[in-house]
Formats: sequence, C-alpha cells, structure tokens
Amino acid sequence: MSVHQISFQLNGTAVERTVGPEVLLVDLLRDDIGLTGTKIGCSIGVCGACSILVDGALMSGCLLPAIMVDGRAVTTIEGLADGEQLTPLQDAFIRKGGFQCGICTSGQIIAATALLASNAKPNREEIKEWMMGNLCRCTGYYKIIDSIEDAAGIDRANV
Repeated sequence: MSVHQISFQLNGTAVERTVGPEVLLVDLLRDDIGLTGTKIGCSIGVCGACSILVDGALMSGCLLPAIMVDGRAVTTIEGLADGEQLTPLQDAFIRKGGFQCGICTSGQIIAATALLASNAKPNREEIKEWMMGNLCRCTGYYKIIDSIEDAAGIDRANV
C-alpha cells in the first residue's frame, strides 16, 4: 500500500503527516493528532457529528480521505475559539442551551459557522434546511436553532 506525505493548515497551524490512502480525516484528527472534538457518529456521512471546514466549506470528516486535505486549510471545533474567547456562536450555544450530551454539538457549531459565513442573517427556515445534515437525539433542535438565531443577532420577538 502506498503512503503519501501531506501538509495542511490545521486550525491555523502547519501540519505534516504521512498517511495511507485509506486513512480518513476524522481518524487522523482524533487518533494521530489528538483533536477529539470532531466526533465519530454514524461513519457514513449522515449524522454530522464529524463536521469540519475545509477551506471554509462544510464537509464530513468521516468520508474524507486525509490525502484530500493536502495543501488545504482545515478547521475543527478546537480552532474556532481564540484561546478562552469563544465565538459568538459558541457563546450562544451555552447561553441558549443548544447542547445537551455534547456528541453532536461540535458538528452543529461547525455547520452553523459555515451557515453564518455564507448567510449572516438566515431566517428560521433557512437555518432548519441548512442544519438538516446534523442530527441530535437530545435537544429537539429548538434550542439549537435559537442559538444560531441569537448568534446571528436575530431577535425572535421582532421576527
């Protein structure tokens, strides 16, 4: 089996690794690099727990061969906050109760980050549609949607 030397930006830091073509990005992140915020849920790209950003685009880390990020920029949940300073979205998830068990939370926040980067003021239906790829068994989604609206500065009382 052939191996490949890859180099990429991970949360703003240059990373180099040698990987085989079978290595998935989620496994490289969790097992080799030690960033466990990206979760493994379904392993078939359906649940969204493994959501990451590659060059700003939302992707499923469980489907993406690690060799595909060579020369690219990868952002995980660990790369969003600036030290102890959370992003407005992370803060909103805490204040509005947009999480419970935490399995889906990192994927939810990464997906919502991509949404707000492409649409700063999404309406409730746009949020629901965008977030359909991120499953949650605990919250019922209302608090997740409320958290995203709050981070976008949308006041439900005036909508």
